[in-house]
Amino acid sequence: MGTEQKKCCSSNEDDQINQIYLISAGASHSVALLSGNMICSWGRGEDGQLGHGDAEDRFSPVQLSALDGHEVNSITCGADHTLAYSEPRLQVYSWGWGDFGRLGHGNSSDVFIPQSIKTLDGLKIKQIACGDSHCLAVTMDGEVMSWGRNQNGQLGLNSTEDSLIPQKIQTFQGIPVKMVAAGAEHSAAVTETGELYGWGWGRYGNLGLGDRNDRLVPEKVSPIEGIKMTLVACGWRHTITVTTSGNIYTYGWSKYGQLGHGDFEDHLTPYKLEALSDTTISQVISGGWRHTMAVTSDGKLYGWGWNKFGQVGVGDNVDRCSPAQVLFPHDQKVVQICCGWRHSLAVTEKNNLFSWGRGTNGQLGHGDSADRNIPTIIDALSVDGPGNQKIETSKADPSAGKISASFLGKYAVVPDENEQGLGKDSGGIDDASVPVNDVKRLRVNIGSSR
Repeated sequence: MGTEQKKCCSSNEDDQINQIYLISAGASHSVALLSGNMICSWGRGEDGQLGHGDAEDRFSPVQLSALDGHEVNSITCGADHTLAYSEPRLQVYSWGWGDFGRLGHGNSSDVFIPQSIKTLDGLKIKQIACGDSHCLAVTMDGEVMSWGRNQNGQLGLNSTEDSLIPQKIQTFQGIPVKMVAAGAEHSAAVTETGELYGWGWGRYGNLGLGDRNDRLVPEKVSPIEGIKMTLVACGWRHTITVTTSGNIYTYGWSKYGQLGHGDFEDHLTPYKLEALSDTTISQVISGGWRHTMAVTSDGKLYGWGWNKFGQVGVGDNVDRCSPAQVLFPHDQKVVQICCGWRHSLAVTEKNNLFSWGRGTNGQLGHGDSADRNIPTIIDALSVDGPGNQKIETSKADPSAGKISASFLGKYAVVPDENEQGLGKDSGGIDDASVPVNDVKRLRVNIGSSR
C-alpha cells in the first residue's frame, strides 16, 4: 500500500503530454505526478483525499491546482489520504481523512486542501510510506518518523497511543534505514545494510518474525542464509521483499493467494517465491489490499491474489495464488506499478498510464464507474491517447486558508473480527472482515455529523 510513483498529464496550455514521474493509489483514489511538478488526482473524494477543496468524486484526472508552484517531486497515497513532498521547499503536505492524526497536523480533522506538516518542515526526506491510517517517513540521514493510528504498535514507538504529529522511532537510532513500507496496521523497513525489520500487527505472520504476535517496536527479521534485502512493500496484511540478487520473498496473510506460493497458506517468515525464481525482479513491487504486483528487470508485470474486481489484470475475475503475467498492447514494458485496495495502476516505457480493477468511484480515471479486468489506457495522461483531451483544473483557492472539517468521535476503520468473522483462514483465525463493498466506512459519532 501507499508507495510513491510518477505519471503524466496533458497541459491545458499547450496540449502536450508531460512525462509521467510518479503514480500512487489509495483505497479508492489515484494520484499522478507529472513533469513540471504537476499533480493530478481522481477517484473518491469524500474525505478530501483528492485535494480539490471539496468532497466530490472525480471520474477523470483533475489537476490539483493548490500545489501549483510548490515544486512537489514525490507523492504517496494512504487509504483515504494523500501526502506530497517538495524537496526544494523541504516541506511535506498532507490532505484527506484526518482521523487518528494520520495527516500529522496535531489533530484529527479532515483536510480538503493540501497543508504542510509543520513538524517535518526543513527535513530532507528520502521516502514516505502510507498505510491505512498511519504514515512513515525516512530522512536522508536514515532516521524514521511515524504518525497516525497506533492501536497495534505500527508506529514503532513502544506504545499503542496514536500520534497526531510525526515522532522519531528510537529503535533506528544509529541504524540508517533505506526504505519503509506500511500496511493496514503493520510496518516494515529495510536498512542500508540489507536487514529487514517488522513491527505492528502480526496476526498473520506479516511481520516475518516467525509468530503471530504484535510488536510495539521494530524487530529484526532473522536473516535468510545471509541474504540481503533491498526493497520492501506492504499489502494490507502481507509483506513483500526483494533481495539484492532480484529474488522476491513474501509472507503474512494468504487467504486469497496474495503471497503467490501456489496455495492459500499463511507464512510467518519470508518465503521465496519460486514461481519467479528464474527472473530478476526490478525496483518495482507493490501490495494492495489482497493482491500483489511485481515488475521484472525486462519490464514484464506479474500479478496474483484477490481478483474479484479484475485488479490482477489478467482478463477475468478469478483469484490467482501464483504469479500470472499481465499483458499490455504491443508488449509495452512496464516501468512503474502501484496497487490500490481494489485497483491497480501501471506506467509503461512509452509514457502510457494504464489502470484496471474496481472503478466505482472513478479511481480508474476513464470517465466512468465501470470495473475493468485488463489494463486500460488513461487517454488524457498517455502518449498513445487521442491527444485532444483537456485536464480540468480544480477550483479550490489555497489562499482561502485551511479548508477542513472536525468531528467528534472516530471512524470504525475495521469491524471487530471476532464479531463479524466471515470464515477461518488457514491458521484457524477469524478472517479480517473489512467490508468488500464500497459503502463508506461508518463514523462513530458522539454528537456531530457531516
